[in-house]
Amino acid sequence: MDITYPPEAEAYRAGIRAFLTDNLPADWAGMGALHGEEREEFRRAWRRILADNDLLAPSWPKEYGGGGLSHIEQVVLAEELARAGAPEGFENDSLGIKLLGNTLIVFGTEEQKSHFLPRILSGEHVWCQGYSEPEAGSDLAGMRTRAVLDGDHWVLNGQKTWTSSGTDANRMFVIARTDPGAPKHKGLSFLLLPMEQPGVEVRPIVNAAGYDAFNEVFFTDARLPKENVVGEVNGGWLVANTLLGFERGVRVTTDAIRYAGELELLTQLARERGLTKDSHIRAKLSWCHSRVQLIRYRGYRALTSFMQGARPGPDGAISKLVWSEYFQRYTELAVEILGPDALAPSGDGNGAVLVVPESGTENSSRRWVDAMLYARAATIYGGSVQIQRNIIGEQLLGLPKEPRLDSGPFEEIGRLRTA
Repeated sequence: MDITYPPEAEAYRAGIRAFLTDNLPADWAGMGALHGEEREEFRRAWRRILADNDLLAPSWPKEYGGGGLSHIEQVVLAEELARAGAPEGFENDSLGIKLLGNTLIVFGTEEQKSHFLPRILSGEHVWCQGYSEPEAGSDLAGMRTRAVLDGDHWVLNGQKTWTSSGTDANRMFVIARTDPGAPKHKGLSFLLLPMEQPGVEVRPIVNAAGYDAFNEVFFTDARLPKENVVGEVNGGWLVANTLLGFERGVRVTTDAIRYAGELELLTQLARERGLTKDSHIRAKLSWCHSRVQLIRYRGYRALTSFMQGARPGPDGAISKLVWSEYFQRYTELAVEILGPDALAPSGDGNGAVLVVPESGTENSSRRWVDAMLYARAATIYGGSVQIQRNIIGEQLLGLPKEPRLDSGPFEEIGRLRTA
């Protein structure tokens, strides 16, 4: 593993730092220091600045409107934006640009690329993700949403859940079952759905902290053109997993930067309350420091592997397991430091349901309680810890596979369970 960046990457970093100095306000304290309309106005203006400087879709080829950057330059850009507390675009851009856009460049037809990619960059198409279902959260291939070809259109029926930013989107990429007679991993297709039509209903889900960034989405005879299949019909499992590889990759080194900032604020909170000499609290803060360093070095290891030409593999399950359990532990420590104040939190919250609040957010009791409540789901979403441990055991350690009752045609699985 090599944790030093080549000279050309460091030269690019210097250029990005100069760009940030020239374009961020002189008194810039991070997005979290802005409020309401001020925050949204800045985000819109900043997105235009990034687009004008080819930094909105840095890894896309220039022919599709991207920045044409190398992978190492893309990582450097993400690191510097994270350190500056500047956004990489709108919330949905992480889905439209980093996930769908990169996947379309790999699997899309030329017609799909020329139609969808410019609309993603312009903001005309705002995307959300249609993966999770009530009966297929951790076992993604167990989804039951179905699409049936009717003339020139696919007709979609079913339900998705935990759809991030679904109320802000007008498009959804959906995994649906198009051949129920095939084994469950082979009868799926990756579809591009217009959401502004009868038969698509978005219902917000309010979490324990009072935020509703997640949603349920119901399809009742919703329609999409038959050419809106990415990859092969019934070959959606490969497309879906490629997209998940991009999802893991975008956080390869920025997680450690954001978690280190959070730990610094947590230590400051302990210091303000006179607890930094408490051996119990000190031991827990030390444990947090060691985990942040572990996340940091696992990110460098993944980056080194990728730069050497390896594709994302099952060892990404280790990183998911580490950060999701760390997220719960350090927010629980925050509540322990707050003591009775956690029962009546005050001040600014984290502004949304984010893994890490935006830079500049007040170091308030509400910020930490919001984060603690959101962290309850961290060991479930994005692949539960049970699934991650199965991947580690079976694919990395070579342990025997769990007995399975879901082989054979998918439509017969339910009959086997009830027999």
